[in-house]
Amino acid sequence: MHVFVTGASGYIGGTVATRLVRAGHTVTGLTRDRAKAEALSRIGVRPVVGLLDDPDVLADQARRADAVINAADSDHLGAVRTLVAALAGSGKPLIHTSGSSIVGMGTDGEASATVFEEDVLDEGSGWEPSHPVRRARVAVDRLVLAAAEQDVRSAVLCNSLIYGHGRGPAQDSVLIAALVNQARAGGVVQRVGAGRNIWSNVHIDDVADLYLLALAKTPPGTFYFVENGEESFAAMTDAIAAALGLPGPRPWDPDAPGNLWHPEFARHALGSNSRVRATRARGLLGWRPRHRSITGWLATGLVPDSGGLEGHSAGRSR
Repeated sequence: MHVFVTGASGYIGGTVATRLVRAGHTVTGLTRDRAKAEALSRIGVRPVVGLLDDPDVLADQARRADAVINAADSDHLGAVRTLVAALAGSGKPLIHTSGSSIVGMGTDGEASATVFEEDVLDEGSGWEPSHPVRRARVAVDRLVLAAAEQDVRSAVLCNSLIYGHGRGPAQDSVLIAALVNQARAGGVVQRVGAGRNIWSNVHIDDVADLYLLALAKTPPGTFYFVENGEESFAAMTDAIAAALGLPGPRPWDPDAPGNLWHPEFARHALGSNSRVRATRARGLLGWRPRHRSITGWLATGLVPDSGGLEGHSAGRSR
C-alpha cells in the first residue's frame, strides 16, 4: 500500500511509518519541520513539508495514497474534516489517533475503580466526558467514526499511556517523559498526591503492530482502546526513582510554585485515572501484544548504557 502518515516525525507517527516501511509499504510522511524531512528520508519515508492547516496539501496527499494514518494531533478538527472530505466515496482506510485521557477521572492522585469499555463511543451510548478539552477530542473521534457513512473505512485508535523507545525520528512520549524531566531538573522524583491513580498502558512496538492490523482489517467506523495492562503512578515513579538513582517519590502540590508541570496538566493527566480495555483490537483484529510490564521497562530500558535518557512521548495524542 501507499500510506500517507501525518505526524510522521513524531513519536507515534514516526514509529508507525518505520514499521510500514519495514513491512514493504510505500510511505509519504507529513512534517511541519523542514529540518526533520531529512530524518524521514533516512528511514525510507518520502517527506512532505506542511501543516495540518494546509487543506490543499492534506487533501492532495490523501487522494494520492491508498490509506491515511492521522498521527499528528488528536484535536485538530479542521484536518480531520479535510481528510474525510478527500477520502469520501473511496473506501480507503482512515486511521485516526486519539488518547485515553478522554475517559480521565480524578485529579488528586487517588485511585478510581471505573474501567471503560469501547462502547462508550457507540451511537446512542449517551456518554460524554466532563472536561471541555476532552469533549472537543471526542467530537473529533466521532467525526472520524461517522466517516464510515461516506464510504471511508475509518477507525479510531485510542491509545493509553505509551512507553518504550520510538522507532522513528522522535523517541519521547508525554507522561513518562514529564515525570523524568521534572526529576532530572529538581533532583527528586515527584508525583501528584499519593500516586495511587491508575493508567492503562501499552508498548510502542505493540501500538505499531495494531496500526498495521487496522489498516488491513478494520471494519469501517470502529473505535478501539489500545492497552495491555495497567499500573499506578506510585509504582511507575518508584521505578523511575530506582532507574535514575534519585530520591523520592514525593507527593507534589499542583499549585506549588517553581515547578515544570502546568497545574492543569498535572491534575488532569499525571493525577488522573484512565482505565480502559482493548477488547475489539484482540477480538476483531487478532492483535496479540508482546510487552506486558511498564515498570519492568522503566527498570531496564529507561536509562541506556550511555547514561542518557531515552524516554517516550506522543505529542498531543495522549
